[in-house]
Amino acid sequence: MRRIPATVSVAALLAITTACSSLSLPPGKEATTRTRLTDLRPVRDGGTVTIGLKSDPDMLDPSLTSTLVARTVFSSMCEQLYDVDQDNKFVPQLADSMPKITDGGRTFTFTVRKDARFSDGARLDARAVKTSLDRHPQLRGSGRASEIDSVQEVTAIGPYTVRLSLSHPDVPLLGRLANTAGLIMSPKALRKYGRNFAAHPSCVGPFRYDKRVVGDRIELTKDPLYYDADKVHLDRVIYRTITDGNIRMANIRSGDVQIGDQTGPVEVRNSMGEKDLQLLNTPSLGYMALTLNVGNSHGIDKDPSPVDNPFGRDVRVREAFDLSLDRTLINKLVFQGMYEPACGPVPPGTPLSTPLTCPKRDVSKAERLLKEAGVKTPVPLELMINTTPDDSRLGQVVQAMAADAGFDVRLRPTEFATGLTRTLAGDFEARTGGWGGQPDPAGNIDSLVGTKGSNNQGKLSDPTIDRLIVEGRSTSDIAERREIYRRLTTAINKQHGVLYLYRNINYVSASKDVSGIKLSGDGLIKAKEAGYTKGSR
Repeated sequence: MRRIPATVSVAALLAITTACSSLSLPPGKEATTRTRLTDLRPVRDGGTVTIGLKSDPDMLDPSLTSTLVARTVFSSMCEQLYDVDQDNKFVPQLADSMPKITDGGRTFTFTVRKDARFSDGARLDARAVKTSLDRHPQLRGSGRASEIDSVQEVTAIGPYTVRLSLSHPDVPLLGRLANTAGLIMSPKALRKYGRNFAAHPSCVGPFRYDKRVVGDRIELTKDPLYYDADKVHLDRVIYRTITDGNIRMANIRSGDVQIGDQTGPVEVRNSMGEKDLQLLNTPSLGYMALTLNVGNSHGIDKDPSPVDNPFGRDVRVREAFDLSLDRTLINKLVFQGMYEPACGPVPPGTPLSTPLTCPKRDVSKAERLLKEAGVKTPVPLELMINTTPDDSRLGQVVQAMAADAGFDVRLRPTEFATGLTRTLAGDFEARTGGWGGQPDPAGNIDSLVGTKGSNNQGKLSDPTIDRLIVEGRSTSDIAERREIYRRLTTAINKQHGVLYLYRNINYVSASKDVSGIKLSGDGLIKAKEAGYTKGSR
């Protein structure tokens, strides 16, 4: 494993940052970084588009998945009850209208489309929706269990009408139904394949699953049964796993790949102004963070149990580690200043956000906290990072910063799928990773830091956080919810279990010959209406 020598200090990193800052863009290219969500040039029918993914998706099962890249694949083959438009507003997708909320917020009633069929021929109806929503909390290892834990009963009260009876008001539920929890699976496929659904996924979508070579590619074919098939131009969409951003970009230049997912700042800068490329981008609704394992001793599906190391035993050690990091410098050095420092889960600029000032690096206080905690320095910590150039740079910078405060960070580069398996099993001390994000902050908080959260990787458990999560769900008043999430962010940061580091910009690079690509605020590439421009190859 590669490590920065202990002699490399933050002062040296600053010198490197100064050098990096000299990589300015040529005059006139800065304008190409403006927010651009879609490209609507006319397209022709036919052809195959290959999308290069940053990492290999985990299971293609809406109940079990926990990765953004899997959601990107789902966006082409599995539609949700609701969706988020390019203004980050909720709109119907498989539902045909917004839900009717009654009984003081304890009942959601909605109808579903009457013209939709799954790729295996089964018809979408209320019973199909019930089958999927019932499966989420019942399937062992489900990442959706805590996301819809307010739903006590799902009832098909008519052929196409669904009623959700809740145990308590749950304002953010609509946001979850516009995310992975709202993906509806074919009941016919679920009966036939059960827990092996991921190998034979069938949903309602513009493309149907064809085959997968794990670690290499996922192939989809246009679904003639899709209710909106007239708007689908491509014959096929192929997702290829290409973890190195430079290689993804090289494949776009060569024509082997037409769209590059999650293009990094270095590749963006290097490619700006190239006449054969286009760039789409939008601010992220999510975040990137460093998660410390404080209670995941026996696996993510078990109750929290304190991890027997200095980080699990004493919050002062975690706070000291947090104080060793300089988020502004991380952004400048690792991402050339093209991202934004972050220190909370609520996306800025959204209705429920409040201004937040990130803490400054304080090595003296960090050293004092370690002394008060009575731990022997340097305090060891194994940090699991993904095997990408960006993650390698991030890990090395964190390693150097933490060393100044009395920590010995050992980097463990781990292939994405293996790292996810280890994380779910609790076999890690710390890891870097991100969350795609949702417009409602509950989607960035509840399942990730709540004690019973099904995506709470470090098993952080705090009664104040849990109480505020419930309060945030229980009122629809904007001002009240904004104040709740301000206090909730403070409570999360006080535990120093999830260290929010930066908020990225979603960049997607593509061949100029492809149009109709849509990019959502959570970073999903939507290829439903994509195609080759008229007159192109």
